[in-house]
Amino acid sequence: MTNPLFYAKIILFGEYGMIEDSQGLVVPYSFYKGTLKFSDLSSEFELKSNRHLQKYSEYLTTLDLSDDFKLDIGSFKNDISNGLFFDSNIPQGYGVGSSGALVAAIFEKYSISKLNPENISKNNLKKLKAVFGEMESYFHGKSSGMDPLICYMNLPILIENKENLDRVNIPEGEKGKGAIFLIDSGITGETGPMIQIFFEKMKTEGFRKTLKEEFIRYNNACIESFLKKDMNPFFRNLKKLSHWAYEHFRPMIPESIFNIWKKGLDSNAYYLKLCGSGGGGYILGFTKDYAKAEKMLEGFQKEVIYRF
Repeated sequence: MTNPLFYAKIILFGEYGMIEDSQGLVVPYSFYKGTLKFSDLSSEFELKSNRHLQKYSEYLTTLDLSDDFKLDIGSFKNDISNGLFFDSNIPQGYGVGSSGALVAAIFEKYSISKLNPENISKNNLKKLKAVFGEMESYFHGKSSGMDPLICYMNLPILIENKENLDRVNIPEGEKGKGAIFLIDSGITGETGPMIQIFFEKMKTEGFRKTLKEEFIRYNNACIESFLKKDMNPFFRNLKKLSHWAYEHFRPMIPESIFNIWKKGLDSNAYYLKLCGSGGGGYILGFTKDYAKAEKMLEGFQKEVIYRF
């Protein structure tokens, strides 16, 4: 029997802000995926993955998960010794949830009480997010649990605040001139150090104030207008959000992206924002005219993820 596939995820809105109670909008991205498999571990990739799972299984034994969410670690360890590995094409350090997909796959296969993602109550979603947070902290030092939750549910999720989240419908994509797209910065990012920089910034009152009064306001307004497919206020707030990030998230913006970020703001041809914690990996782009933006971003690798 083949194990299910777990897709990557993209945080469209809410990176960093979710730590401070902003809304967030996270969607699955099926271009990248991973699944648990068995093999004789003859390739370097498979062997490395198997060894990672070995170390990770030791970490999981230290967690004190509630009865509803307990894992069968014995079976997991046994499968590892029989050649289990995580077969994935999700790039690591790109902000698209490589560790989230792995955590979701392990939970789905080894959780003792089986859940059905299609009818999980809002309350259980919250509990599951906390469990995933504990499981994923191994990879990042501290995790909200949001990435594995999205990968596990394979549905768009709206984070209303720290306490509440729910499934949500994304407006149907259509063949228009506009697009949401990914730009490859060409370097790998590391989540831990970026989050460290953010918490350092949070120690200054000025930054805390502008994050709460400006970033969160623009971020939440973008989510609201996007879900309503109200594109004029969407792009108006998106420009403010992109400009705010350019001013305040400088250390998180890869050097290769600085100039094109500013070019987008100056020309209004497209706007950029972080995809996850930044520092490298992918950057998100939004434009009303993709053909024009594509021309201006020549030389960068791009992937369209949504048309409108």
